Amino acid sequence: MRDLGVGIGYLVKGQRWVAQHGRWWGIGMIPALITLVGYAAALVVLFFWTDDVIAWATPFADDWSSPWLGAFRGALAILFGAACLFLAVITFTAVTLLVGQPFYESLSEEVDRSEGGEAPESGLSTWQEVWIGIREALALLIRVTLWSVLFFALGFIPFIGQTVIPALALCVTGFFLAEELTSVALLRRGVLLKERRRLLRGRRLLTVGFGLPLALLFLLPLVAVFLMPGAVAGATLLVRDLTGEAAAPPQGDTAAGALGSA
Repeated sequence: MRDLGVGIGYLVKGQRWVAQHGRWWGIGMIPALITLVGYAAALVVLFFWTDDVIAWATPFADDWSSPWLGAFRGALAILFGAACLFLAVITFTAVTLLVGQPFYESLSEEVDRSEGGEAPESGLSTWQEVWIGIREALALLIRVTLWSVLFFALGFIPFIGQTVIPALALCVTGFFLAEELTSVALLRRGVLLKERRRLLRGRRLLTVGFGLPLALLFLLPLVAVFLMPGAVAGATLLVRDLTGEAAAPPQGDTAAGALGSA
């Protein structure tokens, strides 16, 4: 369980790093803000169309009597909204990283340099890296959609669907967020999606410890904008641990240690 705390610690250290390097914090918020505006508009439209979508998807219930029709479609609307929010939280990071690819790559390089090491370079052109980012984002979208459908279906299970499943969904969301954020530093090291998954699955608790707090905090749109630069910085520190470029944190260097030294 120690890895869970270490993962949270890297997130805290990343936020502390951008707080100490205000220029990078400001630059890193620009792509997140642009993406937020687009997502906010899409979610507002979706909110107004939710009832129509649910009615279209459940024509068999048109003749049901009250209150069953309202209760059934109301529950579906809640589950549909939760699934869309799950998709939004995951894809927000992927889209933001694509929009701000040059900014976040430079930020990640600066974190590497500040840690006393060299900043690895992939040797790829900017357009090649963008293309790889688009391909990997599409692959992620497919996986997230499948997980969303699964969680949507499991949400119908009494009690478990309203307690265990949301908690599990948050953990999965956290893992996906960590996978996306570490892509910036790992792509510079020539590590593509398949190998990235292998590295992260080898340290699942470390990965979830880093991503789970973000999954909770990113539910608040403006918070996601402010935390995005620090999340990229923290992910770079986490990558240095995964690749053995940094010594493993001492026993006290977990989330509590990171907060204590802030």
